[in-house]
Amino acid sequence: MRIRIVDAFTDRPFAGNPAGVLLLDAFPDDDRLQRVALEVNHSETAFAHRLPAGGEADWALRWFTPATEVAMCGHATLATAHVLHTTGAHEGPVRFATRSGVLTATPREDGAITLDFPTAPLTPVQTPAGVAEALGAEPRTVLDTGPNIGDLLVEVADEETVRGLAPDLTALAAHSERGVIATARAEDPARGYDYVSRCFFPNVGIDEDPVTGSAHTALAPFWSERIGRPDLTGLQASSRSGRVRTELRGGRTLLSGHAVTVIDGELLV
Repeated sequence: MRIRIVDAFTDRPFAGNPAGVLLLDAFPDDDRLQRVALEVNHSETAFAHRLPAGGEADWALRWFTPATEVAMCGHATLATAHVLHTTGAHEGPVRFATRSGVLTATPREDGAITLDFPTAPLTPVQTPAGVAEALGAEPRTVLDTGPNIGDLLVEVADEETVRGLAPDLTALAAHSERGVIATARAEDPARGYDYVSRCFFPNVGIDEDPVTGSAHTALAPFWSERIGRPDLTGLQASSRSGRVRTELRGGRTLLSGHAVTVIDGELLV
């Protein structure tokens, strides 16, 4: 198996969110996929194989963390589309058959790729007991993000609070299926982003995800309603950092970003 490591939602290496990408002839058994993802040990490893022509999708795509398979992943989808386009394996928009339906990735003239994902349904909920203590900050707003995402979206006071979070991950794991998205409005939009976020996913083996495309399907409707624009830019303020351009289109959210291949090698076993 040829394996590539791609930094997604960044235009430079060693930033954004790294993902493993393997293009296959067919999917091997699930245990093999999980073992490869554990060996790669990034937040996600994507496995894809070409589908017969004439169907609703061009490639089948699955995503695994080091601990489990997930229903949706933005950065590993972006990374897979980047590999397909840069290697000539696919030209133009590519349709992926996934557990979250058919997802489309379209190359842009500026070198970025735009993903078409379902918008997360947001449901306001009462702040669960213990969330403030586990997160280390008092929530302003708490929302459930629906089955595809499986997170709590938690708005906190300001950007400084988001950047300073040091949550108790063991305690945080009790409060959602995947984890918690913490967010706040940007302190200064002149810096080129409208809101900030950080994502903690202890239930899928990821303490903090560097840049999370799927989380922005919830962040986009949340902040578009408050800011009053469908087109926004989010900064995920992890140590690696990355920016996601979002465009809200009702039931769909467009996520745009660049990607860079940093490793190209061969899996020998």
